[in-house]
Amino acid sequence: MIDNMVEFDECINFMKDEIILSVSVILAIISCFFVKPSLDYLNYINWETIILLFVIMVVVEILKNLAIFEILVHKLLIKVKNTRGLVLFLVFTCFFSAIFITNDITLIIFVPFAILALKKVNRMDLLILTVALQTIAANVGCMVLPIGSPHNIVLYTVSHMPFWSFFLLLLPYIVVSAVFLVCVSFFIPKENINLPDMGEVSFDRENFFKRVFLGVDYYLLLTFIALFILIGNLENIPFLSLLLKKWIVGNEVIFSIISSQIISNVPAAVLITTFSTNYKAIIVGINIGGLGTLIASMANLISYKILVREYKEFKVKFLIIFTVLNVILLFILLGVYLVI
Repeated sequence: MIDNMVEFDECINFMKDEIILSVSVILAIISCFFVKPSLDYLNYINWETIILLFVIMVVVEILKNLAIFEILVHKLLIKVKNTRGLVLFLVFTCFFSAIFITNDITLIIFVPFAILALKKVNRMDLLILTVALQTIAANVGCMVLPIGSPHNIVLYTVSHMPFWSFFLLLLPYIVVSAVFLVCVSFFIPKENINLPDMGEVSFDRENFFKRVFLGVDYYLLLTFIALFILIGNLENIPFLSLLLKKWIVGNEVIFSIISSQIISNVPAAVLITTFSTNYKAIIVGINIGGLGTLIASMANLISYKILVREYKEFKVKFLIIFTVLNVILLFILLGVYLVI
C-alpha cells in the first residue's frame, strides 16, 4: 500500500514537472477513442521535424559539454563595468544565443548564469527584471533563424518557405522587440560594479558522449509525437475539424495569438497548420503569441521554474512583472502587424 502511494506521488510529481508532455499525452489518448488506432497514426507524425529537432539538441549538448558557451560568457563578462551594462549583456546574450541554440536551451544555460552573476555582485534586486527580459529576448532572438525554436522548426518544415522569406517576414518584429528591450533597460540604474573572478572553466572528458545523449530532452520529442497524433485525430473528427477550420481560416494571426496563450505556441503551431495554409499569417501570429501569459511559450515556463526553484519568494512579483512586460510587447507587435 505504501509502495503504491509512493509510486502515485512520483507520478503526480512527474506530471507537474512535465505538464505539457502530460497534457499532450492525455489528450492524444482521449482522441484515440474517437479515431480508431491504426498504422495511419504514423503518417500523422512529421518525422522531418522530429529528426531535425533531435539533431539540433545533440549538437547543443555537444557544445554545452565542451564548455564553449561558458568560456565565451566568462571572457565577455569581465569587461562589464556597471549594472545596466551587466543586465544588457545578460539579456542580449540570450537574444543572440537563441538564434543558434533555441530559446529553450538558451534559458536553461543563461538564467542560472544570470542568477549567479547578480548574486556575486550583490544585486539580487535586479534579478526579476533581468530574468523577465532574458525570457523575452530568447523568444525574440529565436525568430532570426527557423531553427531557433521548436515552433519555428515546425512552421519552417511545414511551410517550405525559403529561408530569406522566413527571415524578412519576422525582421520588423525582431527589430521592434530589440528596441523595446533596450528602452526597458533605461529603467535599470547605471551603477558601478566590481565583478569577481568567475574562475576557470574545465572540460570533463569522462563519459562525454553518454552525457551528450542523456542530456537530450526526449520528453520534448515525445511531446511533439503526442501532439502530432492529437492533431491528426482532431483532423479526422468531421464535426470538430469543420468547426476549427471555420474559426481559423481568415483569422490565423488572432487565432494563433489566442490559442498560444492557452496551449502554448508549439502545439498551437501544429494545430493551426493542420487547418490553414496561410503560413505567413500563422508564422507571425505564433511568434507574437509566444509573448503574453506564462504558458504562451515553453521557454517562459523554463525561466519561471529555474527562478522559483532558487527563490520561491519571487514567484508572485515575477509573474506580475513578466506578464506586464510581455503583454505590452505583445500589443506593440500586434500593432506592427496591423500597420504592415
